[in-house]
Amino acid sequence: MGNSLKAVVAFVPSDECQKYLLEDLEEMPVDKMVDLSGRQLRRLPLHICSFRELVKLYLSDNNLNHLPPELEQLQNLQILALDFNNFKALPLVVCTLKQLCILYLGNNKLCSLPLELRLLQNLKTLWIESNCLQYLPEVVCELSLLKTLHAGSNALRTLPAQLRCLQELRTIWLSGNLLSEFPPVLLDMPFLEVIDVDRNSIRFFPSLAHLPGLKLVIYDHNPCRNAPKVAKGVRRVGRWSEETPEPRKRSGAVIEITFDEKPSPPLAAKPEPE
Repeated sequence: MGNSLKAVVAFVPSDECQKYLLEDLEEMPVDKMVDLSGRQLRRLPLHICSFRELVKLYLSDNNLNHLPPELEQLQNLQILALDFNNFKALPLVVCTLKQLCILYLGNNKLCSLPLELRLLQNLKTLWIESNCLQYLPEVVCELSLLKTLHAGSNALRTLPAQLRCLQELRTIWLSGNLLSEFPPVLLDMPFLEVIDVDRNSIRFFPSLAHLPGLKLVIYDHNPCRNAPKVAKGVRRVGRWSEETPEPRKRSGAVIEITFDEKPSPPLAAKPEPE
């Protein structure tokens, strides 16, 4: 089915057109997964909301800007992908899906997140990269089981002090923001394993040697005057990263990060919940 034809059919509410759009997806798949990525959808086919045992729903790379209230019927949903759409606000119905473990919201037009997001207390991975966030919504700090936070490519200048409450957080990606200093709150999070502040405006790095859980720090493409001090065995990616424990007086070397070091899974290969 061509993309232009899909876009036209997506506007038509008749049962025949909906079945055509779903390509005869009349019963819930055995693997309890539906992938409607890249189909030029402008609205979610309501038939999908009847699959009440659905566990994974991929709606990436469409033209969605709202979701129907019937989505609330999918109370077994653990993975929901809404990235690469046109959402200016997160539909509140998403916050009723209390079994969600992984939520993809990247590459939309979000400027904030609703307070109702706190209801997703099973959420372990949140992707909010490439949106219009000028601050990290404090409601994120109430997601007590959160382990991975992707907030790169926004316009963040600071992080809230409440972030230290996320004691399950292990990985935080902040690449491509407007940070002018290393976020102080991260110095009070000894459980962090991966910190990415690549492509910001940080001129000086404090010592990170006191963070016992740290395994990797990515600080490349900052106008920094020093490399962050780290404990033995911690990998650094950035200028002077090959020097331990401190850079000697020599020309700095830049190590380019590879895709397998900084995970950004394609639409068809999103990670499973832990």
